[in-house]
Amino acid sequence: MTITCDLLLKKYSQAWRDATVHPFLTQCQLGTIYPKQFNTWLVQDYLFVIEFTRFVARVLANAPIHHFDILLGGLNALKDELIWFKAKAEERQLDLLAEPQLTCSQYCEYLELSTSMPYVVQVTTLWAIELAYNQGWQLPGTMPEPYAEFAHRWGNQDFTEYVKLLERLADEALSTANETIQAQVESSFLKIASLEQDFWSMAMTAI
Repeated sequence: MTITCDLLLKKYSQAWRDATVHPFLTQCQLGTIYPKQFNTWLVQDYLFVIEFTRFVARVLANAPIHHFDILLGGLNALKDELIWFKAKAEERQLDLLAEPQLTCSQYCEYLELSTSMPYVVQVTTLWAIELAYNQGWQLPGTMPEPYAEFAHRWGNQDFTEYVKLLERLADEALSTANETIQAQVESSFLKIASLEQDFWSMAMTAI
């Protein structure tokens, strides 16, 4: 049976729940997150997005031409996102030149590794990463300030529609993937779920 994005979510539902339902996000929604924890996440996520931008560019380089429009739209949004991160860091007087923590480095290293894999693995990985943020910031419910702005950035309807478009690209690529490549996709999906969980947890260690 050919695997699809929806089947991945159903087959590995617990791993995905662990990636998208986390005390970090719950405490943001409750307004009980420590400022140092949130700031740690913000700085490390900025460092991650720098490498994520490079990753998306490499995915585009390997994509069929009819996938370009959607992927280019994602790259354009990342330009705005990096500018936005800098503004948020300035508001909070945070140093964006900080060293990446181990979890962040491991995630970035995996992004680079995945670009040597077949395109179907890359585009499914891209979809999973964006979906994790989309669902992670939506599932807790309405966020209080100052976290509402962050929840809106990744939980808004436009971003949700972009994630659905990525799912279409991934499913199209998966439709012709052989069993070996499908196994790579499943392994990558589980790796992303684990890394997402670890990334939230990393921020919680700062007190």
